[in-house]
Amino acid sequence: MIRFKLQLGDITTMEMDAIVNSTDTTMLDGGPVHQAVHKAAGPEFTMECELVGNCPVGEARLTSGHGLPARLVIHTVAPTWLDGNQGEREALASCYENALRLAEVRGVSSLAFPSLGAGRLPQIPLHEAAPVAVGTILNFLDRHEYPNQVVLVCYDTDTFQAYQKALKAALP
Repeated sequence: MIRFKLQLGDITTMEMDAIVNSTDTTMLDGGPVHQAVHKAAGPEFTMECELVGNCPVGEARLTSGHGLPARLVIHTVAPTWLDGNQGEREALASCYENALRLAEVRGVSSLAFPSLGAGRLPQIPLHEAAPVAVGTILNFLDRHEYPNQVVLVCYDTDTFQAYQKALKAALP
Protein backbone atom coordinates (compact mmCIF):
# COMPACT_ATOMS: atom_id res chain seq x y z
CA MET A 1 0.00 0.00 0.00
CA ILE A 2 1.23 3.46 -0.87
CA ARG A 3 1.11 5.55 2.29
CA PHE A 4 1.91 8.94 0.75
CA LYS A 5 0.84 10.41 -2.53
CA LEU A 6 0.32 13.70 -4.30
CA GLN A 7 -2.98 14.55 -5.91
CA LEU A 8 -4.25 17.45 -7.95
CA GLY A 9 -7.64 18.59 -6.71
CA ASP A 10 -9.80 20.33 -4.15
CA ILE A 11 -9.19 19.34 -0.53
CA THR A 12 -12.79 20.12 0.44
CA THR A 13 -14.00 17.19 -1.70
CA MET A 14 -11.61 14.60 -0.27
CA GLU A 15 -13.29 11.56 1.28
CA MET A 16 -10.77 11.03 4.05
CA ASP A 17 -11.00 10.54 7.81
CA ALA A 18 -9.56 14.04 8.20
CA ILE A 19 -8.32 16.99 6.20
CA VAL A 20 -5.99 19.75 7.32
CA ASN A 21 -7.09 23.37 7.23
CA SER A 22 -4.53 26.13 6.93
CA THR A 23 -5.84 28.92 9.14
CA ASP A 24 -4.74 31.93 11.17
CA THR A 25 -4.24 32.00 14.94
CA THR A 26 -7.92 32.84 15.59
CA MET A 27 -9.07 29.88 13.41
CA LEU A 28 -11.57 32.32 11.87
CA ASP A 29 -9.57 33.80 8.98
CA GLY A 30 -7.04 32.65 6.46
CA GLY A 31 -6.19 32.26 2.82
CA PRO A 32 -7.86 30.38 -0.01
CA VAL A 33 -7.80 26.94 1.67
CA HIS A 34 -9.29 28.30 4.87
CA GLN A 35 -12.04 30.12 2.99
CA ALA A 36 -12.91 27.07 0.90
CA VAL A 37 -12.99 24.78 3.95
CA HIS A 38 -15.26 27.13 5.91
CA LYS A 39 -17.59 27.59 2.95
CA ALA A 40 -17.90 23.84 2.34
CA ALA A 41 -18.21 22.89 6.03
CA GLY A 42 -20.95 25.38 6.85
CA PRO A 43 -21.83 27.76 9.70
CA GLU A 44 -21.75 25.11 12.45
CA PHE A 45 -18.11 24.52 11.58
CA THR A 46 -17.32 28.21 12.07
CA MET A 47 -19.14 28.16 15.41
CA GLU A 48 -17.06 25.17 16.54
CA CYS A 49 -13.87 26.99 15.50
CA GLU A 50 -14.96 29.93 17.66
CA LEU A 51 -15.41 27.58 20.63
CA VAL A 52 -12.01 25.92 20.15
CA GLY A 53 -10.34 29.32 20.13
CA ASN A 54 -6.79 30.17 19.27
CA CYS A 55 -4.13 28.04 17.59
CA PRO A 56 -0.55 29.31 17.76
CA VAL A 57 1.78 29.05 14.76
CA GLY A 58 3.01 25.49 14.28
CA GLU A 59 0.43 23.88 16.56
CA ALA A 60 -2.71 21.94 15.60
CA ARG A 61 -6.33 21.86 16.76
CA LEU A 62 -9.20 19.48 15.93
CA THR A 63 -12.85 20.01 15.00
CA SER A 64 -15.59 17.99 13.35
CA GLY A 65 -15.93 18.14 9.58
CA HIS A 66 -19.61 19.15 9.63
CA GLY A 67 -20.61 19.56 5.94
CA LEU A 68 -17.36 18.17 4.54
CA PRO A 69 -16.89 14.58 3.33
CA ALA A 70 -14.08 14.30 5.93
CA ARG A 71 -15.35 13.60 9.43
CA LEU A 72 -12.59 15.65 11.10
CA VAL A 73 -10.60 18.79 10.36
CA ILE A 74 -7.16 19.43 11.80
CA HIS A 75 -6.35 23.14 11.86
CA THR A 76 -2.81 24.47 11.79
CA VAL A 77 -1.21 27.88 11.40
CA ALA A 78 1.72 28.23 9.04
CA PRO A 79 4.36 30.88 9.73
CA THR A 80 4.56 34.16 7.91
CA TRP A 81 7.46 34.12 5.47
CA LEU A 82 9.89 36.90 6.30
CA ASP A 83 13.28 36.13 4.77
CA GLY A 84 13.70 32.42 5.43
CA ASN A 85 16.11 33.06 8.29
CA GLN A 86 13.59 33.53 11.11
CA GLY A 87 12.76 29.87 11.76
CA GLU A 88 10.05 29.74 9.11
CA ARG A 89 11.03 26.28 7.80
CA GLU A 90 11.10 24.82 11.32
CA ALA A 91 7.71 26.36 12.14
CA LEU A 92 6.28 24.98 8.89
CA ALA A 93 7.66 21.52 9.68
CA SER A 94 5.95 21.79 13.10
CA CYS A 95 2.62 22.37 11.34
CA TYR A 96 2.93 19.08 9.48
CA GLU A 97 4.41 17.17 12.43
CA ASN A 98 1.76 18.36 14.91
CA ALA A 99 -1.10 17.68 12.49
CA LEU A 100 0.25 14.16 11.92
CA ARG A 101 0.65 13.57 15.67
CA LEU A 102 -2.91 14.71 16.33
CA ALA A 103 -4.14 12.42 13.55
CA GLU A 104 -2.20 9.53 15.07
CA VAL A 105 -3.57 10.13 18.56
CA ARG A 106 -7.12 10.26 17.19
CA GLY A 107 -6.65 7.05 15.18
CA VAL A 108 -7.07 8.80 11.84
CA SER A 109 -6.44 6.30 9.05
CA SER A 110 -6.48 8.71 6.10
CA LEU A 111 -5.39 12.36 6.11
CA ALA A 112 -5.24 15.03 3.40
CA PHE A 113 -3.00 18.10 3.57
CA PRO A 114 -3.09 21.22 1.43
CA SER A 115 0.10 23.10 0.64
CA LEU A 116 0.45 24.84 4.00
CA GLY A 117 1.62 28.43 4.04
CA ALA A 118 1.99 28.78 0.30
CA GLY A 119 -1.35 30.36 -0.57
CA ARG A 120 -1.63 33.70 1.21
CA LEU A 121 0.72 36.66 1.07
CA PRO A 122 3.36 36.79 2.28
CA GLN A 123 3.36 33.19 1.24
CA ILE A 124 6.17 30.72 1.65
CA PRO A 125 7.77 30.18 -1.76
CA LEU A 126 6.80 26.78 -3.19
CA HIS A 127 10.43 25.79 -3.69
CA GLU A 128 10.88 26.27 0.09
CA ALA A 129 7.52 24.86 1.27
CA ALA A 130 7.47 21.67 -0.81
CA PRO A 131 10.69 20.04 0.52
CA VAL A 132 9.71 20.84 4.11
CA ALA A 133 6.26 19.28 3.65
CA VAL A 134 7.44 16.18 1.82
CA GLY A 135 10.40 15.58 4.13
CA THR A 136 8.37 16.01 7.31
CA ILE A 137 5.55 13.73 6.12
CA LEU A 138 7.89 10.99 4.88
CA ASN A 139 9.96 11.13 8.08
CA PHE A 140 6.83 10.85 10.23
CA LEU A 141 5.42 7.95 8.22
CA ASP A 142 8.74 6.09 8.52
CA ARG A 143 8.46 6.22 12.32
CA HIS A 144 4.70 5.76 12.89
CA GLU A 145 1.89 3.39 11.90
CA TYR A 146 -0.84 6.05 11.69
CA PRO A 147 -2.09 7.59 9.59
CA ASN A 148 -2.14 4.73 7.08
CA GLN A 149 -2.53 7.08 4.12
CA VAL A 150 -1.52 10.72 3.63
CA VAL A 151 -2.46 12.67 0.52
CA LEU A 152 -0.97 16.04 -0.23
CA VAL A 153 -3.65 17.79 -2.30
CA CYS A 154 -2.39 20.42 -4.73
CA TYR A 155 -4.93 22.89 -6.04
CA ASP A 156 -3.09 23.79 -9.25
CA THR A 157 -0.45 22.34 -11.57
CA ASP A 158 2.35 24.69 -10.44
CA THR A 159 1.89 23.51 -6.86
CA PHE A 160 1.63 19.87 -7.94
CA GLN A 161 4.86 20.13 -9.97
CA ALA A 162 6.73 21.76 -7.07
CA TYR A 163 5.70 18.96 -4.71
CA GLN A 164 6.41 16.31 -7.35
CA LYS A 165 9.95 17.68 -7.69
CA ALA A 166 10.40 17.66 -3.89
CA LEU A 167 9.12 14.08 -3.67
CA LYS A 168 11.48 12.88 -6.40
CA ALA A 169 14.41 14.55 -4.60
CA ALA A 170 13.43 12.97 -1.27
CA LEU A 171 13.12 9.40 -2.53
CA PRO A 172 16.19 7.17 -2.92
